Amino acid sequence: MSQENTPSHVAAFAGSKLIAAGPLAQVALHVHAQPATDCPVLVFSDETGRVIDLDLRGTREDVAQRYAEATQPQEAPSQEAPKGRGRPKLGVVPREITLLPRHWEWLASQKGGASQTLRRLVDEARKADGGRTQAKAAQERTYRFVTALAGDLPDYEEAVRALFASDGAALDRHMQAWPADVRQYALRLLGENVANDRKD
Repeated sequence: MSQENTPSHVAAFAGSKLIAAGPLAQVALHVHAQPATDCPVLVFSDETGRVIDLDLRGTREDVAQRYAEATQPQEAPSQEAPKGRGRPKLGVVPREITLLPRHWEWLASQKGGASQTLRRLVDEARKADGGRTQAKAAQERTYRFVTALAGDLPDYEEAVRALFASDGAALDRHMQAWPADVRQYALRLLGENVANDRKD
C-alpha cells in the first residue's frame, strides 16, 4: 500500500461486528491482537469504503512501526529550492497541468494571470456544483461498503436503490433488519448526504 493510497481512518469488522475504528495504525494493532478465528476480518477505508489489506506480519512492534511510517506525511526534499512565485503559507501547491495553446493564451490574457484565474474558475465550479460531487462520492463509498458486508442481508437491493435515489427515509427503513454496526457505519460513510432525509 503506497503512502498516497494509505487511508488515515479505517473500520475493522469481524463478520458484521465492528471491532475497531479509528486511525489506521491503531486499528492495525487491534486486528493484529485478535485471536485467529474462522471469521474473516475486513478493514474498510472511511474515505473510499473500499476493503484494504493490512500487512500484519511480525510482532506488535513490527506492525506499529510499519503503519506509523505509512501514515506519516512525506517530508519535503531537503535541498534548498530557489524561491519563486506562490504563497506556501496559504497551502499553495505547485503541480503540472496540461492545456492546449489556446487555453494558455486565454489564461494569459486574464487579470491576475493563469494561476489566479484557474483558482477562481475552480472555486466557481465548486460553488455551482452545489455539493453534488461530494454527495456522489458519499453514495459510492457507502455502496462499496454495503456490497461487501450487506449483500446477503434482507432488503439489500431496495436499500441500494434508496441510496442512489437519495431517499433517506426509505434507506433507513430497508436497513432496519441489518446488524446495528453495519447500519451505523453505512450511515457514517454517507454522512449528511442522504442521512439528513431520514426520519427520527
